[in-house]
Amino acid sequence: MQILAVSLRGKLLKIGTKGTIKPFSNFNAAEDVEKLRKAMKGIGTNEDNVIDVIANRTLAQRQEIKTAYKASVGKDLEDDLKSELTGHFETVIIGLLTSSILYDVQELKKAMKGAGTDEGCLIEILASRSTKDIHDINTNYILKYGKSLEDDICSDTSFMFQRVLVSMAAGGRDQSDNVNDDLAKQDAKDLYEAGEKKVGTDEVKFLTVLCTRNRKHLLKVFDEYKKISKKDIEASIKSEMSGNFEDALLAIVKCTRSKPGYFAERLYKSMKGLGTDDSTLIRVMVSRCEVDMLEIRSEFKKMYGKSLYSFIKGDTSGDYRKVLLKLCGGED
Repeated sequence: MQILAVSLRGKLLKIGTKGTIKPFSNFNAAEDVEKLRKAMKGIGTNEDNVIDVIANRTLAQRQEIKTAYKASVGKDLEDDLKSELTGHFETVIIGLLTSSILYDVQELKKAMKGAGTDEGCLIEILASRSTKDIHDINTNYILKYGKSLEDDICSDTSFMFQRVLVSMAAGGRDQSDNVNDDLAKQDAKDLYEAGEKKVGTDEVKFLTVLCTRNRKHLLKVFDEYKKISKKDIEASIKSEMSGNFEDALLAIVKCTRSKPGYFAERLYKSMKGLGTDDSTLIRVMVSRCEVDMLEIRSEFKKMYGKSLYSFIKGDTSGDYRKVLLKLCGGED
């Protein structure tokens, strides 16, 4: 329960007008439990009714449904749903029932489990979450796995990529809105001299500035950098860095400029071309539906000329498609 409490507080603070999932009016947990029980009764499952309840309630309301279900049935709702559902549809539904911080914790662990690493997942979560969320993730990671997030990062990654992940996972970013013009100019100069101006690159300088300064200050640094180097910071990172380290620094810059824009790009890349990166598609849709999905949809249309809804519709099928379209919230 400790995990839930911390996570719920973090999530409740985020619920606002920018999400597609809103509090369900006339909410009644007992009635929802009854609907879910009927949906799972007998042979076969009424998936539409499962979607109707789970994807039309906020995370806080879903937690109440879980508690009411356990009280009246004597079993965990997740366990019953897992025995009834399959595939990507099951993954979405279980994800929606998981408190936000715990969801991030599980996704981070999954990204480092077994052979191979999902570097994109590690970058996405650590670059986009608030400092408070990062601290809660660290606390709950140890509670759940008995090992620190930093330890797992260090045993699963290496070199500068490891260092930037550890830096982001430390949650040490300045939380003020203060912009020091002189420091911004100095930071921009330092970055220029650490990259474009010299042979070789001082990666640590990029890491220090990008992982510790506050958002407003960084935006000023980016402006100053363009004045000095005559190019965007992103272009310099692309020409100076490579691999996962480059991806991580670019993610920090993109999230600083526009988180909805960053997530729109993540969603686009998960669906473009042959095949679908379902784990990224699911994670972004589940984790952002109550936070900023309306803004992500708007950025997606602006950036790619087509709606997110139409992309999901063309790239998925069945109940998996139905639930994702519900989280998307409509056509633009």
